[in-house]
Amino acid sequence: MALFNNYYRTHDWGLLLLRVGIGVMFTVHGYPKLVGGPETWVELGGTMKVVGISFAPGAWGFLAAVSEAVGGQLLALGLFFRITCALLLATMLVATAQHISAGDGFNGYAHALESAFLFLGLAFTGPGRYSLDQLLFPGRRRLY
Repeated sequence: MALFNNYYRTHDWGLLLLRVGIGVMFTVHGYPKLVGGPETWVELGGTMKVVGISFAPGAWGFLAAVSEAVGGQLLALGLFFRITCALLLATMLVATAQHISAGDGFNGYAHALESAFLFLGLAFTGPGRYSLDQLLFPGRRRLY
C-alpha cells in the first residue's frame, strides 16, 4: 500500500523546507533585536542573570540578537550549520530559563523550549544535501 512506502529519499527536501522556514522565522524575529541598538541589547542580555552571568549585558544581548537574526539566515542557507544550531540552542535555553524564572507558565516558555529541541535535533541531523555546507565542504555521505 502506497501509504506505508518508505519515502526517506525525500528527507533532504524535508530538511531544506524545515531549514528555510525556521531560518526565515528566526531572522524576522531577531532582526528588530539586532537593529534595536545598545538599549535593546542591554535589556536582552540582562536575561543572562538567570544563569549566573551578570557582566556585559550589552555584549550578551548583541550576541543573542546576532544568533537569531544572522543565525536564522545561516540556518536557511545551511551554512556553518552545526555551529549555528549550537548558538541558537544556547540562546533558546537561556530564553527558556528566563521565562521559567519569571514565573511564566508552560505557554510562556514552550516556544523557546520547542525551538531548543528543534536546534538540538537539527545539529545531530545536519543540513542535508541541499545546503551550502554540502556544496562548500562535501564529505562522505551515507547512502540510504
